[in-house]
Amino acid sequence: MAILIDNIGELTTNDPELGTRHDAAVVLDGERIAWAGASGAAPDADERLDVGGRAVLPGWVDSHTHLVFAGDRTVEFAARMAGKPYTAGGIATTVEATRAASDEALAANLRRHVAEAERQGTTFLETKTGYGLSVVDELRSARIAAEVVDEVTFLGAHLVPPGVDAESYVDLVCGEMLDAVAEHVRWVDVFCEEGAFDEAQSERVLRAAVKRGLGVRVHGNQLGPGPGVRLAVRAGAASVDHCTYLTDDDVAALAGSGTVATLLPACDLSTRQPLAPARRLLDAGAVVALATNANPGSSYTTSMAFCVATAVLQMRMTVEEAVWAATAGGAAALRRDDVGFIRPGGRADLQVLDAPSVTHLAYRPGVPLTWAVFRRGVHRMFNPSPLG
Repeated sequence: MAILIDNIGELTTNDPELGTRHDAAVVLDGERIAWAGASGAAPDADERLDVGGRAVLPGWVDSHTHLVFAGDRTVEFAARMAGKPYTAGGIATTVEATRAASDEALAANLRRHVAEAERQGTTFLETKTGYGLSVVDELRSARIAAEVVDEVTFLGAHLVPPGVDAESYVDLVCGEMLDAVAEHVRWVDVFCEEGAFDEAQSERVLRAAVKRGLGVRVHGNQLGPGPGVRLAVRAGAASVDHCTYLTDDDVAALAGSGTVATLLPACDLSTRQPLAPARRLLDAGAVVALATNANPGSSYTTSMAFCVATAVLQMRMTVEEAVWAATAGGAAALRRDDVGFIRPGGRADLQVLDAPSVTHLAYRPGVPLTWAVFRRGVHRMFNPSPLG
């Protein structure tokens, strides 16, 4: 059934030919976008939704989350806010809780967070394993994730479990663990950071992934300067995520590569790290994505709008750059061309703001502006109030 979304005040398409349009319309046909253009030229459809001059844009593409978990880390968060520095070691707390949880509890928690994200405009979401760190628990995390989210990443190389030899654990990740999860995942990630995995260990993980025909990603340069960016670029990774501490060489390497720099501003704020150098990256010509890094330890938010507002207000990105990074940029980080855009043939994922333009995302930070969401063409109203 075709649906005409009409009377759009501002339409952000991210498509070079369609651009940003005013007094626009979009036609959805089932799970796909059938047409986009001027309101008066719209073709007939089975149903019509008048959005009353509101802004329409692609649904958020959250390309970095960790949502298969149990428990919380409020004690750790409170200690960090009191001045204790962030380290990667807190992951072990979540591993313990996740291993103890049932499949049903993990799936229910994941679905709750995905629904929470959708209410805030997220229509496409990646999540990682990494809180199991055993063959059995990483397998069930991957299987549960694959039943719920759009893209799944294997992150067995998140942390070396306590009491386990690091090299032996990397052998396990590259062998039996990867074999177990491979059918459920599209990507393999590694936390290349002091306190997690060094460059040589990380490269072993990425090579094993490529050998299995899986795409690769890297957590890198979060806690200080390090080899994450150069490893990601050398490996042809789709994305290197965090990018908080970058040298000029790192920036140049990203700008000259096909690897997306995925920035996680909510995590930087929660860990009291400097915000990633978005302006340097953009000015150099790098492709930038924004994501939530939703997880119970270092970034417990599913709000992409919060990340967009932070990028504009504190990272010197324009509203247009931040919106692109949170939609088309996230799609690029996942090497998808069917989401993050509003154009014929794309997936029917879009959001309607209770505002006349995307500028309100930063102009009114913290205000729940998502009025409606279409995900695969299915329409949900979240804020059916009149446009003020």
